[in-house]
Amino acid sequence: MVKRLHFPKTEGELTKRLRRLAVVPPGSGVVEGIGDDCAIFRPRNSPEDLLFTTDLLLENTHFRRATHGARDVGWKALARGLSDIAAMGGAPRFCLVSLAVAPWCDTRWVDGFFRGLLLLAARAGAVLAGGDLSHGESAVCDVVVAGAVPRGCALRRDGARAGDAIYVSGALGASALGLATGRGKPWRRHLRPEPRLALGRYLRETVRATAAMDLSDGLSLDLARLAEASALGAEIAAPPIWPGATLAQALHGGEDYELLFTAPPRTPVPAAFEGIPLTRIGTMRRARSGSVIMAGNPLAPAGYDHFRQR
Repeated sequence: MVKRLHFPKTEGELTKRLRRLAVVPPGSGVVEGIGDDCAIFRPRNSPEDLLFTTDLLLENTHFRRATHGARDVGWKALARGLSDIAAMGGAPRFCLVSLAVAPWCDTRWVDGFFRGLLLLAARAGAVLAGGDLSHGESAVCDVVVAGAVPRGCALRRDGARAGDAIYVSGALGASALGLATGRGKPWRRHLRPEPRLALGRYLRETVRATAAMDLSDGLSLDLARLAEASALGAEIAAPPIWPGATLAQALHGGEDYELLFTAPPRTPVPAAFEGIPLTRIGTMRRARSGSVIMAGNPLAPAGYDHFRQR
């Protein structure tokens, strides 16, 4: 009999294991390591904290060459990291791009990839500062984005308090709807998500949000992660849904790259910021860590998890 090797069943389980193994030594300058949207590094005598995030983009997992154009793939590869910077309330500074090209990739595709990435980089102020090039059986991209935030002011997942109001930006389910239909504005939202950089800074500077993260894997899973990081539970109503999307797509679909955030209940949060709706959907509660209740019933964290799909 062949003994099956154990592997963590979820991304969260593997992340917790890595946090136990990768202990951050005192005096390293790392004030937030594995587990949040970005790592936070605090240089000595600096008025800023530095933010670092990295994201993989894999052929046939995050894009398909038959349906995703090269420029769209490049845009999305960078947008994922920029969304993490937005969630921390930071401003991007530069990015590093490592690209492994597949046998089917040609010069035209590689040029298109970098044109799409550089278009978004110019808009966001994220200079392409270097990276690495290689080849493999399929196309793989890893993007590192570095950003900055005033010292001690980064929005983290673990800052929510009992009684805080829970908000989401925009309407959810667009990317999942676009992926299902392959047409219209939802499809364009799937191909070229808009990182909410200005909104993230507004939440930090003006709203004084207590916690935040971006919605990359679905509200049901990402809210459970924020609640667990803050050692609280959450109670919500149905979120704002993109026209034509289902409730399931809005809760579990993922890749909306909107912002999920909390704020004290008496904080005046406007109905919109620069045309982006901000909707209160619930309240943080003293309850089992990471639990989410919707309309009186437990909401399972059924968003996208790479390791649950194995």
